[in-house]
Amino acid sequence: MRTTELVDGFRHSASYVNSHRGKTFVVMLGGEALAQNQFRSIINDIALLHSLGIKIVLVHGARPQIDEALAEKSIAPEYYNGIRITEEDAFKVIKQVVGGLQLDITARLSMSLSNTPMQGAQINVVSGNFVIAQPLGIDDGVDYALSGKVRRIDVQGLKAQLDNNGIVLLGPIAASVTGESFNLTAEEVATQIAVRLKADKMIGFSSQKGILDNSGEVLAELMPNEAQQILNDLSQESEVCVGTKAFLKASIDACRNGVARCHFVSYLDDGSLLQELFSRDGVGTQIVTESAERLRRAGIGDIGGILDLIRPLEEKGILVRRSREQLEMEIEQFMLIERDSLVIGCAAFYPFEEDNAGEFACLVVHPEYRDADRGSILLKNIIGQARVRGYSRLFALTTRSIHWFLEHGFEIVEVDELPDKKKQLYNYQRKSKILSLQL
Repeated sequence: MRTTELVDGFRHSASYVNSHRGKTFVVMLGGEALAQNQFRSIINDIALLHSLGIKIVLVHGARPQIDEALAEKSIAPEYYNGIRITEEDAFKVIKQVVGGLQLDITARLSMSLSNTPMQGAQINVVSGNFVIAQPLGIDDGVDYALSGKVRRIDVQGLKAQLDNNGIVLLGPIAASVTGESFNLTAEEVATQIAVRLKADKMIGFSSQKGILDNSGEVLAELMPNEAQQILNDLSQESEVCVGTKAFLKASIDACRNGVARCHFVSYLDDGSLLQELFSRDGVGTQIVTESAERLRRAGIGDIGGILDLIRPLEEKGILVRRSREQLEMEIEQFMLIERDSLVIGCAAFYPFEEDNAGEFACLVVHPEYRDADRGSILLKNIIGQARVRGYSRLFALTTRSIHWFLEHGFEIVEVDELPDKKKQLYNYQRKSKILSLQL
């Protein structure tokens, strides 16, 4: 990596370092991820998050390791409605597997060798009876035996350990009030902890980069209802990893119960966790309760962001230059699209009441965000405003985007078609094309 790339990346991540500090993340590390060569790098990255002041509850699974260990013991796995039936002989094996994995993760988080990412980390890893379980019982005459579910979470105990700068590490086995132990799913444990801790994020791993669309592209953002439809479709596909389906369901449940964002990243791509959390667009899929992007009216505090957006085009002569003072006076005319506190698009709407018309002006979209037709979103909003005012037409002046306006229903007109006040300000040297849209 060139020095400038390192510096640019570090500067770009600064806002995320600040916004994540002090937040609570529940990280679900499935057994599939633990079996990969990237496991050590993921643990190193989790340690890095901790060093940046992020409070972490790490919940690990063991599904493939359990299946392998049971096969070695010639114990056939039993399921009903997709839930493992845990008999006593199987549970002895499961406890050994889960306990071994928990010790391996603890050892990795405890490493502090020189010339490694863990040097000087000194992490306190805390495990304990923060999750209280209860048996699943009997369903349709089928006894789930020692398979259980979460009964309650010791929220205060977890918070105390997190506030004491520890990483809480939990597995899919929990004790009950009767002194028994039960086999749970790691996804349920992670979800219940995230919900009851009011965690800021829940994060899971998959063999894929995230949730993919029909063309194999990563879906950057899904609302819970959209994710539910995808889950319904995936349930019909046997080749999809069980862990992927389970975490997707867990994310939907978590979002519907108050966790704002659940992230899905690849355990095969080195550094995917950091790229997801410390870059504006991420690399995986987010299941969110509210979109990371929002369209809203600009305020005085947005002037700096708008200036950063429009200045490059003003310097090229594509836009007429606006001073900060002028922008302050006109700020209420602007609509903007904001993504994670960055202004990525803006447009202005200037009314000409006496001519029953409005001007659509200063349309700019950040160069990195021009692939989702955000300009159309801004235009649609301003057309709506013009119609509410009862205007009969909307006009725009442009030197570069003539075809874009034509594609959106505008027609080229002459200078005489402009409102009188705008006609007096028309710059004949710029020779801007005038376009009009009948409303």
